[in-house]
Amino acid sequence: MTNPPPSSAHCLAVILAAGEGTRMKSARPKVLHEVAGRSMLAHVLAGVAQAGAGRLAVVVGPDRADVSAEVRRLAPDAQVFEQRERLGTAHAALCARPALAQGCDELLVVFADTPLIRPDTYAALRAALREGASVAVLGFEARDPTGYGRLLREGAELVAIREHKDASAAERAVTLCNAGVMAIAGAQALALLERVGNDNAQKEFYLTDVVALARAAGDKAVVVLAPEDEVMGVNDRVQLASAEAAMQTRLREAAMRAGVTMIAPQTVFLSWDTQLARDVLIEPHVFFGPGVSVGEGAVIHASSHLAQASVGPGATIGPFARLRPGARIGASAKIGNFVEIKAADIGEGAAVSHLTYLGDATVGARANIGAGTITCNYDGFDKFRTHIGAGAFIGSNSALVAPVTIGDGAYVGSGSVVTQSVAPDSLAIARGRQVEKPGWAQDFRRSHEGKPRQRP
Repeated sequence: MTNPPPSSAHCLAVILAAGEGTRMKSARPKVLHEVAGRSMLAHVLAGVAQAGAGRLAVVVGPDRADVSAEVRRLAPDAQVFEQRERLGTAHAALCARPALAQGCDELLVVFADTPLIRPDTYAALRAALREGASVAVLGFEARDPTGYGRLLREGAELVAIREHKDASAAERAVTLCNAGVMAIAGAQALALLERVGNDNAQKEFYLTDVVALARAAGDKAVVVLAPEDEVMGVNDRVQLASAEAAMQTRLREAAMRAGVTMIAPQTVFLSWDTQLARDVLIEPHVFFGPGVSVGEGAVIHASSHLAQASVGPGATIGPFARLRPGARIGASAKIGNFVEIKAADIGEGAAVSHLTYLGDATVGARANIGAGTITCNYDGFDKFRTHIGAGAFIGSNSALVAPVTIGDGAYVGSGSVVTQSVAPDSLAIARGRQVEKPGWAQDFRRSHEGKPRQRP
């Protein structure tokens, strides 16, 4: 990442999060929809903070307590302002007037529905101000510029932003387009925003007018370039899916360059905070929810699902395994096919090979859990914990009714329902005694000779 400006440069970021998002067809505000397991608003707040913004102000729509709550959860020191009327982007920025009036060296005006912009890019906008510009506008070369505002330059300077509908034929041929994000020198920021007028067909106050106002005052405006995919805005579910795809590509590439092997990267889905150590191997069709870390040399087999879980070095997971929140898998442990782990600690070298559910449990090192074993951890009102000692052996098709402790080195016979704790190195058998009746089957068949068989 680009080094942030020195701490003496006080940067205020105003995040505009007041868009209605009606095209999302959702009861949830647009900016709270998630990309890679994190809200778009959260991506933007984190990005400007990483770029060195020391103060944050967020402008939300009317009666959006849910958005305000998300801001306060993510950035408790941020100021929140409300835009009651939809009067344009410059008007939205001025809704944060109290924050602007406190002064700053640099102002970033950004949008909460552009989750892919990197901290480096925000930092580059700030750097442009330190190099003498009063206004720095984020631009991109569009594959199809139709509908975008064009950035018109003379040499290295930006002279105007022309909306598509107002552009001449020659200007419409320009492919350098406006991404909307802007940095303004702090000394001029509030005055420039206050001078923006609404002399246009929509009678709205446009942030883009700041460029012309700055140049009219003899100040310099410049363009900072970013890739088109990075400045993608999200207005509907189709664009949300496109943003997700772009973020997943970014996350996969970063993981692989850091030493992770993905056999079919396009089928692996990562969260924004997934931590994968070097030499991790990920097979196809694996999903990582938020809060997952995987240690060095671990293998995640195909079609597994992990969320809020940790996997130790050298462990193997799956195929078709599910690690739910609170699953902690020790080094070299094995979690096999069709195994579900929830709020459980699996010790080093332990094996839970197949067809098992362990919830609210502790499993000691090198314990072996047979197929079909379950911990009965919930009685309809409360959760209880099961403790399985180091080196214990749990036979197949056993039910451990919590709260219960299986001692170190103990054995539980297959098919047992264990309701009492088992001492270390003991054998527990908790099942009905088998009874055999010689010749019974033969007598049964003879008693039914000549009778037609009903279809099963």
